[in-house]
Amino acid sequence: MHLADGVLAAPWCAAWTLLALPFVLLAWRRFDAQRLHDERLFPLVAMVGAAVFAISCMPVPIPIVGSCSHPCGTGLAAIVVGPLLTVLITTIALVLQALFLAHGGVTTLGADIVSMGIVGGFVGFVVYRAARRWGLGIVGAAFLAGLLSDWATYATTALELALGLHGERSLGAVFGAVCLAFAPTQLPLGLLEGGVTAGAVAFLARRRARLFARIDRVAEERS
Repeated sequence: MHLADGVLAAPWCAAWTLLALPFVLLAWRRFDAQRLHDERLFPLVAMVGAAVFAISCMPVPIPIVGSCSHPCGTGLAAIVVGPLLTVLITTIALVLQALFLAHGGVTTLGADIVSMGIVGGFVGFVVYRAARRWGLGIVGAAFLAGLLSDWATYATTALELALGLHGERSLGAVFGAVCLAFAPTQLPLGLLEGGVTAGAVAFLARRRARLFARIDRVAEERS
């Protein structure tokens, strides 16, 4: 998901930025409004943000597509703080990584926010909620949320690359080629992220039952 500067042409960078911007602004407004009424929100968001930053700082370079493969942490974040605040957390993490760690680019920041923060966060949240409503336990639901959030992020990144780079070639063929390039690392990393997400949620439910019950209830309200 960490697309480097120069991978996408300027019009595509602008388009993805314009798509991401309303979500980022809405996420900030949501956070700014809710922190005034919930003194525990700020430390919770900071804790989850630190986890997302650390988890997504473990890149496996994929040179042929100009990106990296790595866990994202947005499925876990979406379960704990909801999808909109996950967009805000992801934006901050990506900005810091681009500026100080050379993970991803500044011009491609909008595309990275769309794939990891928006698609990854909302897919993780929707999958978790749907799995719980269908009777799956919290551990199983969290595993699916982490797994599918991760894979959805990279499918979106593959689409972004295919749209920007296919030229005279078929969009579908380029999309498939990029997905195949990601697959050897991201398929197992997605399973790993599902396991980490399930483990973290199980820990919260077991050791911080009241906190997890509150998170579960408030996240429903913040969806």
